[in-house]
Amino acid sequence: MMSRTLVLVRHGQSEWNLKNWFTGWKDPDLSEQGVREAHAAGKRLKAKGYVFDVCFTSVLTRAQHTLKIMLEELGQTGLPETRDQALNERDYGELTGLNKDDARKRWGEEQVLIWRRSYAVPPPGGESLKDTLARALPYYMIHIQPLVLSRKRVLVSAHGNSLRALIMAIEGLTPEQILKRELETGVPVCYRIGADSRPISVETLSA
Repeated sequence: MMSRTLVLVRHGQSEWNLKNWFTGWKDPDLSEQGVREAHAAGKRLKAKGYVFDVCFTSVLTRAQHTLKIMLEELGQTGLPETRDQALNERDYGELTGLNKDDARKRWGEEQVLIWRRSYAVPPPGGESLKDTLARALPYYMIHIQPLVLSRKRVLVSAHGNSLRALIMAIEGLTPEQILKRELETGVPVCYRIGADSRPISVETLSA
């Protein structure tokens, strides 16, 4: 049942998420709520009987901390873990560290919305979703997908936009479709993958 298993989890709420700040590549830890979300994610995975062989995460603390807590809840600490910058959140450039309301006041609501929700338009000094996909997608195809297809059970703890890149590849979504895909913090998205690399099933383990 658990063959060709891939589970994606956006990190729990961070301290900067709580403050409504653009975070990007800055490295705040989880908030108290984020810690609770990570524990809950691990418990839900354990209740469903998930067992993993290998895990991946970004080089940012909030994703690593989420992974650590989930593995503790699963009773699966000590698994092989790969950390890579390719799985980092989108770089928000000059928006990083700004309160989202303050950014709207500075550049206008319409412009900030374009930067946040367009596929190819980056904020000043930052990355678009297209740019994020350009680093996350090859990483998935080279390092993660082959393990899944060889029946390794893989857990990925990363970020909203880097995980969108993986979901775009797995589900064969268009840029327009992936822009509409929202990922809640600390909520596992669980795939069973076929031999052709397409999803057989997907289940979101919401609270």
